[in-house]
Amino acid sequence: MHPAASLAAQLMAAAARTAPKAGGKDFLEIVIIDNPEDLKKISERMAAYAPESTNEAFWNRDAANCAQAEAVLLVGLSKFTAAGYDCGACGFATCKEFVKARQAQDKAMGYAGPHCAMRLMDVGAALASAAKSASILSIDNRVQQRVGATARALGYINAEVVMGIPLGVYGKSPFHDRSTPAKH
Repeated sequence: MHPAASLAAQLMAAAARTAPKAGGKDFLEIVIIDNPEDLKKISERMAAYAPESTNEAFWNRDAANCAQAEAVLLVGLSKFTAAGYDCGACGFATCKEFVKARQAQDKAMGYAGPHCAMRLMDVGAALASAAKSASILSIDNRVQQRVGATARALGYINAEVVMGIPLGVYGKSPFHDRSTPAKH
C-alpha cells in the first residue's frame, strides 16, 4: 500500500467531519479501512453477493474496484434523527409526524431507513468534502454505494446509511473508465 493513501484517508475523514451539517448537528460515523485483509474481505463479500443482487455486473465491477483499493473511507448516518426543519421532503408535513409514523426497515446488503432528507444531505456534503480533498491531494477515488453497504453488512461501521470511497495511488485510476458487462 502506498503510504499516501492512508494519510489521504485521514485528511478526507477530517474534511468529512468538518463539512456543513443541517442545524450544525453532527450525526455522522466515519471509519477508515486500510488493512489489506479487511479490504479483501469486503471485496470478496461484494463478489459473493453479486449473484443474489438485481445488478450482478455492477456488484462485480465495484468488488473489483474494492480489491484494488489501498484504503476505503466510510461515511454514514449514525442514527435516525430528524433535522426539525418541517421541510416535507420525507412525505410528512412535520418532522414530528415523520418520527411518529416512521416504520424502520433494514435491507440486507443495503441500509436501514427511511431517513430525514436533511440528514442524508449531511452525508452527501461530507462525501463531497472528502472526495474534494482527495482530488486536491491527487489521490484516485470514487464515491460508491455498494462498498458502504457491504462494509455495513460486515460490521465495519454501525451507521444506518453508509457510502464508501475506495482510494489509492495509481498510474491510472481503476475507479474511472470502468467497464461493466453489457448484461445487467
